Amino acid sequence: MPHPTVLLLSTSDSDLITARASGANYRWANPARLLPGDLPDLLDSAEVVVVRILGGYRAWPDGIDTVLASGIPAVLVSGEQSPDADLIERSTVPAGIALQTHIYLAQGGVPNLRQLHAFLSDTLLMTGLGFAPPENTPTWGTLQCNAVDTTGPTIAVLYYRAQQLAGNTGYVEALCEAIEAAGGRALPVYCASLRTAEPDMLETLSQADAMVVTVLAAGGVKPATVSAGGDDEAWNVEHLAALDIPILQGLCLTSSRQQWRDNDDGLSPLDVASQVAVPEFDGRIITVPFSFKEVDDEGLISYIADPERCARVAGLAVRHAQLRRVATADKRVAVVFSAYPTKHARIGNAVGLDTPASAVALLRAMREHGYQLGELPGVPDIGAADRSNDGTALVHALIERGGQDPDWLTDGQLAGNPIRVAANDYRDWFASLPADFTAAVQKHWGPAPGDLFVDRTNDPDGEIVI
Repeated sequence: MPHPTVLLLSTSDSDLITARASGANYRWANPARLLPGDLPDLLDSAEVVVVRILGGYRAWPDGIDTVLASGIPAVLVSGEQSPDADLIERSTVPAGIALQTHIYLAQGGVPNLRQLHAFLSDTLLMTGLGFAPPENTPTWGTLQCNAVDTTGPTIAVLYYRAQQLAGNTGYVEALCEAIEAAGGRALPVYCASLRTAEPDMLETLSQADAMVVTVLAAGGVKPATVSAGGDDEAWNVEHLAALDIPILQGLCLTSSRQQWRDNDDGLSPLDVASQVAVPEFDGRIITVPFSFKEVDDEGLISYIADPERCARVAGLAVRHAQLRRVATADKRVAVVFSAYPTKHARIGNAVGLDTPASAVALLRAMREHGYQLGELPGVPDIGAADRSNDGTALVHALIERGGQDPDWLTDGQLAGNPIRVAANDYRDWFASLPADFTAAVQKHWGPAPGDLFVDRTNDPDGEIVI
């Protein structure tokens, strides 16, 4: 007798991947990607339907109504760790069965999804297959990696427990390999929540010299409801800050690599908000996208890493970690102001903010923490009574060194600027760019390197002054 078909409709792609890996007779789909006419075909010949969704009934009312109207035994459960009483009440099966289904899915993992299929078959269809109760799965753990003999820094990679349980860890493994290639030792750690982080996990993370975080930002202590079973508890920033190490945000995009390449803006608004803007408020160092969501032939999504971008993230992480071993007085830090358009009045321009004053406060704090700044106009010495943070003197000093305002820039200032790039080097870099892009630039500006901010005092071929 063939095993019954259980239709699993979940907003968590991890649930769907795990269901496939279980080998049980599941049919699956993500409600977020279903078209209005898709449900009837999915429901056809299904003998049990499980809907696991974030946001409750209001998140998918038409779809849930269609499922309930089909007459097929329907189990409705929450995509979060806590049960949703309203969804359980709307289910057409006994509440105890719905609650037990929630526990199987909340615990996650291949064995639990396999036993869930048997549980539903036996309790609703009387198949007599036999089933085991839900297994408690670890809330955190480490991904086994090959031991690397290195004196380099240890880089922790923090990722979702749901990805571990679904076996969707290829992107983490690729990043760890890149970290090792960059001279570091990778320490991949999966976790369900940092709000109730076990001391053992925090002790493990304390071994790291830097950390790459692939989870979405929490925005302080607010829950990050990112995916069903994700987990949706809060990622408490205090636990991470207490480690006192550089924390870098590794961007795992919600789009495919091709969409990312074709998008002039690079990131979608959702990714900009959740993986750039909010993590910055949490104090994370933003890196680059290294993983993309790709859809396979069965309609399931996996995170697929880009090797070149992995190398970029890994290199940043290892170098930040190495800085911890450099004495503060020996560190060299650049403070870069925006200056666009290239007018003196636009140096450090930011609507509603006093950037020069903020820079003075930052530089003063750096001096107090042991950074060697030398003499900087407008930045008082340690213990000075002046605490006004007046950035005027600092900006005027920058302008005096040259600035980038062509109306005021003198030949002497241009020739005296030590930061420059040889025209030959620039042309080599420029030639490596896509031909359609370089053609458009040269049509507007002429042959590289052009004439703007090009100094020929020491080299007739020219040097671009930065």
